[in-house]
Amino acid sequence: MNLRLKRLRELAAFFFQSVRQEGLSSTLHRAAGFFKRRMKSKKGRFLPPPEVLEAQRAAETSDWPVISILVPVYNTPMHFLKQMVESVQAQTCKNWELCVADASDPEHAAVGEYLKAQPGVKYVRVENKGISANTNAAAALAQGEYLGLLDHDDVLAPHAVYWMAKTAHETGADFLYSDEALFETDVQRPLTGHFKPDFAPDYLNCCNYICHFSVFRKSLFQEVGGLDPACDGSQDHDLFLKLSEKTVPVHIPKVLYYWRVHAASTSAGTAAKPYVAQAAKRAIAAHLKRIGARGTVTDGLFPSTYKVEYDIPGSPLVSILIPNKDHVEDLDKALRSIYEKTDYTHFEVLVIENNSTDEATFEYYKTIRRKYRGCRVVGYTGPFNFSAINNFGRKVARGEYLLLLNNDVEVIDGCWLREMLSLAVQPGVGIVGAKLYYPDNTVQHGGVIVGLGGYAGHSHKYARRDSSGYMFRLSTVQDLSAVTAACLLCKASVYDEVNGLDEAFTVAYNDVDFCLRVRDKGYRILYTPYAQLYHHESKSRGLDTKGPAKERFDKEKERMAQRYGASLTKDPYYNPNLTLDREDFSESDVLPQETA
Repeated sequence: MNLRLKRLRELAAFFFQSVRQEGLSSTLHRAAGFFKRRMKSKKGRFLPPPEVLEAQRAAETSDWPVISILVPVYNTPMHFLKQMVESVQAQTCKNWELCVADASDPEHAAVGEYLKAQPGVKYVRVENKGISANTNAAAALAQGEYLGLLDHDDVLAPHAVYWMAKTAHETGADFLYSDEALFETDVQRPLTGHFKPDFAPDYLNCCNYICHFSVFRKSLFQEVGGLDPACDGSQDHDLFLKLSEKTVPVHIPKVLYYWRVHAASTSAGTAAKPYVAQAAKRAIAAHLKRIGARGTVTDGLFPSTYKVEYDIPGSPLVSILIPNKDHVEDLDKALRSIYEKTDYTHFEVLVIENNSTDEATFEYYKTIRRKYRGCRVVGYTGPFNFSAINNFGRKVARGEYLLLLNNDVEVIDGCWLREMLSLAVQPGVGIVGAKLYYPDNTVQHGGVIVGLGGYAGHSHKYARRDSSGYMFRLSTVQDLSAVTAACLLCKASVYDEVNGLDEAFTVAYNDVDFCLRVRDKGYRILYTPYAQLYHHESKSRGLDTKGPAKERFDKEKERMAQRYGASLTKDPYYNPNLTLDREDFSESDVLPQETA
């Protein structure tokens, strides 16, 4: 088949798949942004300019560690092999050695002959015992303080060793990873970048987002026993989980690795290697056992993603706090959905009445205790202040856990509360948020990204309900900086530890501020796609743009800016290569400036 025709057919298939998952409008918007960036960006958009590479070559690096790059080779096509080797030899920092274990079949003897002739290559011929055993054989050759993993058909960016060695030297990090890009033939024309968050342990339990380029101390690699052949297919995922139990990885938000897309690679999809999923689930289950977590690992919502179904010790009481002023139809829809669908039954509901004026509202309140077990109405008489209302509700709540809930939500699946609680009971977790939809089944909330629009925005807003999201970030449990208080579960003790919501934020940003203060205490903030609710907030509802409401909103924005400053645009669970102008995880129109 003509190559151009083949590519057109592939693009057409991708387009129609995207339309099915994301919708026509979202697909066209993303396509327009893609072509706009491709037209604006020069060839090699993820590579540093030549003057920066020259400055790196001239840098004094004698005190920096040596990185031994491990490559297991098996019947590698010669043009792939040469690109890989030449990419290492072209590194701007020479603190490397290339350790190759060659398990190729006899008819591929040219592979070994080529490698043995290359400067900087340590070579050993091995029996093919699988990728883990072969990589461990390459590691046995290593003399460097650090080890790095490189596949035999991939390519290192020219500044990969420079940034890994520099960062290891400056920080003393034991384990580092970078961003990466996919390519077919030419790294000057990458297909797409994979821009990762800083270390996100719960995301790592759901998929191997760390992947390439990864570097770690040789001593630490030896301490965890190297790569485990029992996890072949997901051996890297298994290793990263083990390493993360010993140290917190450092993320370098630069594309330092190019992952080749071809029919036999996992970059082309797990269908090429169907044993990968079973190996990954074994690796995650073993990780849970080592850290003392009780749960079952199951398949996730999409191939190559996984879910941990954690046990809930005992039956802790959850207090559901619902502020309300009139709007009886919305409130009754919320209450009916909670009581009719929720399969975790040890909860109470506190409707916090605030300045209702419709007599029908008070008539409805009289029916609540009869209709709904464990439901009470309590009165807060001050002016509307979302933070103060919830703080008041906390004072009369009896539960070990508090669920802040808007009165305009509607439960979809009965497992929602159990899913949130199973995460909230885990050690170190402070807050859990849910996946919320508009009534038209587009996403209203998939977590909060701090910095979007200058302050904060909702992850994947307006994506289709069945979308996987950017690198599965909409469809897996996520570590985030914040979630919306429209549906937010929190340990009551954590709520008290930070003195609840800040009442100076009467309407806006109170949830973001609350989450950031909880995060700053060292707790994790999680989002789960397995707790699904409708949020009947109107898509067309705008910001407060005039009068006293605008003045209040502006003051709350100013308070956020004063409290958090420049950190508002540096969310550790986002990436500086992604845009702050949109909520779809698209690549920034202006990538960060590369420096030496």
